[in-house]
Amino acid sequence: MKVFVTGATGYIGSTVVRQLIMGGHQVVGLARTDEAARRLHAAGAVPLPGRLEDLDVLAHGADSCDGVAHLGFIHDFADFARCCAIDRQAVETLGETLAGSGRPLVIASGLAGLCPSTVVTEDFTGDTDGAVSPRLATEQALIAMQSDGVRSVAVRLPPTVHGPGDHGFVAQLVRTAREKQMSCYIGDGANRWPAVNVEDAATLFCMALEAAPAGSRLHAVAEEGVPFRQIAAAIADHVDVPLRPISADQAVDHFGWLGGIVALDTPASSVATRDLLGWMPTHPSLLADLDDGTYFTGPKER
Repeated sequence: MKVFVTGATGYIGSTVVRQLIMGGHQVVGLARTDEAARRLHAAGAVPLPGRLEDLDVLAHGADSCDGVAHLGFIHDFADFARCCAIDRQAVETLGETLAGSGRPLVIASGLAGLCPSTVVTEDFTGDTDGAVSPRLATEQALIAMQSDGVRSVAVRLPPTVHGPGDHGFVAQLVRTAREKQMSCYIGDGANRWPAVNVEDAATLFCMALEAAPAGSRLHAVAEEGVPFRQIAAAIADHVDVPLRPISADQAVDHFGWLGGIVALDTPASSVATRDLLGWMPTHPSLLADLDDGTYFTGPKER
């Protein structure tokens, strides 16, 4: 299969590219910069210069390939609405290009905050309460593309896709603990974050491209819910700072832009995903990655 990948040099996307090539597939990767193009070429992929905003480039990439993995997203939390709008346009362009072909369009979606304090399953569509986030609305638009002859698949990612090279939420928690000289959790810290190792998440994207039925919602979840206090405790241990609770009112002041996410209780199941595709996570857990020093520059101090 020849696969067009957006976000191809990102943390998750670069792992997907590597696994696709190792699996015998050809990859065309969207390259925003010359450096990204060099990295793709070195990985064995063909770079296609362009940005997510370049809809004609996206259409060309999709039209020239047997399938698309859309992992690109602009992570600008200061203007999140604009980022979501760009993502929606990209998905619509890719879908329009693939219409009537039966080719796969697999996109990265999200689990954070979908249905708080309830174990979210793959059949959750967001139609029950009328409140739909922009990213979930894009996912719904994607799934509807199956009626237009697109093998549309959404892979929902948990708040933390962890492993070497992660610069996301957990890495930010480590930076905050160092800057504030304490590792904190909200309330009793019992709120749960689902998690998956980046290698296992990439494997699911590859399996989705190869075999997931049209209209599938897949959960890249290895751990249903890790209590946030355990995450904060592991960080406190490694950074050698106190572990302390704070109130919800203090979250934004302490965590900054991450303050609205830290207290989320958003457990999720992947039972249906595993049954459908035979996906089985095999890589280290979140706490194991933290314990072995993946997120820390030096050895653990006692």
